[in-house]
Amino acid sequence: MPELPEVEVARRALEEHCVGKRIVRCSAADDTKVIDGVAPPRLEAALVGRTISAARRKGKNLWLALDSPPFPSFQFGMAGAIYIKGVELSKYKRSAVSPTEEWPLKYSKLLVVMDDGLEFSFTDKRRFAKIRFLDNPEAVPPISELGPDALFEPLHLDDFVESLSRKKAPIKALLLDQSFISGIGNWIADEVLYQARIHPMQTASMISKEKCKALHQCIIEVIEKSLEVGCNSSQYPENWIFHSREKKPGKAFVEGKKIDFITVGGRTSAYVPELQKLDGIDATASRAKISKEQSKSNKAAREVDDDEEEAKPAKRGRKQLVKATHEIQEDEEDTKASKRGRKQPAKTSKGSWKKAHHSSEGSGDDDSDDEAVDKVVAEQGKRRDPKQPAEAKSSSDKGGSAAPAKRPQRKKRQL
Repeated sequence: MPELPEVEVARRALEEHCVGKRIVRCSAADDTKVIDGVAPPRLEAALVGRTISAARRKGKNLWLALDSPPFPSFQFGMAGAIYIKGVELSKYKRSAVSPTEEWPLKYSKLLVVMDDGLEFSFTDKRRFAKIRFLDNPEAVPPISELGPDALFEPLHLDDFVESLSRKKAPIKALLLDQSFISGIGNWIADEVLYQARIHPMQTASMISKEKCKALHQCIIEVIEKSLEVGCNSSQYPENWIFHSREKKPGKAFVEGKKIDFITVGGRTSAYVPELQKLDGIDATASRAKISKEQSKSNKAAREVDDDEEEAKPAKRGRKQLVKATHEIQEDEEDTKASKRGRKQPAKTSKGSWKKAHHSSEGSGDDDSDDEAVDKVVAEQGKRRDPKQPAEAKSSSDKGGSAAPAKRPQRKKRQL
């Protein structure tokens, strides 16, 4: 994402190559999401014939001052960039355009041709940038809402310390707030906090005066160094966290020290825990939060263990009930066979049932076992149900002895 150094490199290139030249042709993309508040044909017609008198910037916003208003302004968003044909602007993003490459570029939103044949293009691949046409860009949002520019309007040290002392926000979130200081983005904020040895979550008002002074100096030095090398990140100092902040957690190190990642102000923040520590109340609150989270984690783990222990007896009891059910069924089959006068082998012997039972565990036989258990329990319940009619009592129930039934006598034949 372009930050102050990248936008300043583009401003300097436009100032060097385009100021004093007249626009002879212009082509605006039919993209009303990027070209805001003005129809593309009107923008094209209004720019042709105008002379560029200056290139200006505040924060991450750039605009061209023409010989008369209105002026085109550019808000770079996530992926906005200025390309000048034949001029290398920056190696932070691909900016040099060779004669063999397609021109204008695929994602060009505004192409401008100067009277000497020079051409420049504003591109935006992700379509979060904005091109506006304003009478006074500094007097309306977003530029009117910006705080002092980190490069052109740096706060005096005493004012900087005083301003931080009134802020209760985490310092990383405050640095990203463009109404506080404009131009600082995610990578610069991470870098200056690392260089100043300040934790991203440290409350701004809790930062010591010594660290405030270090932070103030680091903001100036990081911006100036990045501009000195034309935003060519390969030339940034080796001890900058910049080179490792895009790596995966566990594989990111700077000068042999591990880099961790947290979210502050809605943005991923890279920092070195060994060097950037919370101070004062923030440190106490952080330890309390960590302790609370660990307690919750331990409690959840214990509950899982208890549930597993409770499930084990129930599982064993079910297996025993299934086994008993099969044995009852086998006994009933043996009894029926005996009553018929011939011994029939049980469908499954006890030993073979055990073997079959073990081989079928986990194979989908649980449903049939459940049905068998329910059937046996239901039959046993019927036998014990007191509401069922009682069987006829034999004579022995009245105290007498039971006599065998006599066969009826056949009548004698008359001779």
